[in-house]
Amino acid sequence: MTTLVAAILATSYLGLFLVVFAETRLLLSLPGDNLLLTAGLLSAQDSLSRPLVMLACTLGAVLGDNSGYWIGARLGYPGSRWLKPEFIERTRAYFERYGAKALAIARFVPVVRTFAPTLAGMGRMPYGTFLTYNVLGGVLWGVGVLLAGVLLGRLVPRLDQYILLLIAAVVLVSLIPVVPELLKAHDGSVEGR
Repeated sequence: MTTLVAAILATSYLGLFLVVFAETRLLLSLPGDNLLLTAGLLSAQDSLSRPLVMLACTLGAVLGDNSGYWIGARLGYPGSRWLKPEFIERTRAYFERYGAKALAIARFVPVVRTFAPTLAGMGRMPYGTFLTYNVLGGVLWGVGVLLAGVLLGRLVPRLDQYILLLIAAVVLVSLIPVVPELLKAHDGSVEGR
């Protein structure tokens, strides 16, 4: 049994909630996708209740993002000691242009999901818009990734023996949306020379 599986079984639903919540509330990049996928595998084996895992992870995602939003709104006011006003303005403009899509999609990208809610708060995204797409992204992620784990657990017998390989695959797949942006940024920096 891997350490992640043992930790999930030991801390159960409260542990799942706290890790997912902390990922955005504490601005820590934690293994949320791996956690949900593993919890899905465990619920496919009837070690955990699927509805309770979905509830814990979705609530953790939505409440954590809400906390991140309010942290950003508080830190990002004009004249902030920690951030340059032009950074806050660029963030606001970005969310004005891409806001809803970016927020829902960010939930599926490691590291980005950690900071997106805080940046939305800094950029003064209207709270109603934020809340709508926060809930949408949180439900899609909290239910979707978990169900992917359930499906994999049912299709591949004893998949839990390969959990580390599966986690590596999830990390690689979750970085796919980031690669085009990194390439664009790299091409822009090369052209600027």
